Amino acid sequence: MDPVIGSEEPEPTPEPVSALELADARIPPRYRHARADHPQVTAWVDEIVCAGRPGPSGTRGIAEGPSLLIAGPTGTGKTHQAYGAVRALLAAGVRLRWEAVTAADLYARLRPRPGLDAERELHTLARCPLLLLDDIGAAKGSEWTEELTYRLINHRYEYLRPTLLTTNLPIPQLR
Repeated sequence: MDPVIGSEEPEPTPEPVSALELADARIPPRYRHARADHPQVTAWVDEIVCAGRPGPSGTRGIAEGPSLLIAGPTGTGKTHQAYGAVRALLAAGVRLRWEAVTAADLYARLRPRPGLDAERELHTLARCPLLLLDDIGAAKGSEWTEELTYRLINHRYEYLRPTLLTTNLPIPQLR
């Protein structure tokens, strides 16, 4: 019997990668450490966490929930808060598939071109459990962009899919 055989230490098991670590690879570097600290944003996160339903592994996933519009002048931290909200959901253990896109990039992504099924792309974004749609109103508007924006937001509204929206457009006071 050879004492060397079987005496080797087993290879260490790699540490599991958290959902937040995986998300950080997709989040732009400027927002990788974003923290949601605005009371309305943290209240939205809490509402989404509570509305989640357990998935196959027992972790909570997004079922349905409200959307949140974050409006304010340029440079006030709207996108920071939005990415902070995504990070807070992941840190709270919510299992979710999410997409983030600026309005300008959305229109570029859906612009008709050979080999692209723009309707399929639009439906993918419309059905995504969580969408961060950043900088609405920052891109040049047209009837086409207005229609796409309406179709996307309206579908998400009707199917209660949570959407984080940011804009620097002024929001008129409701009276």
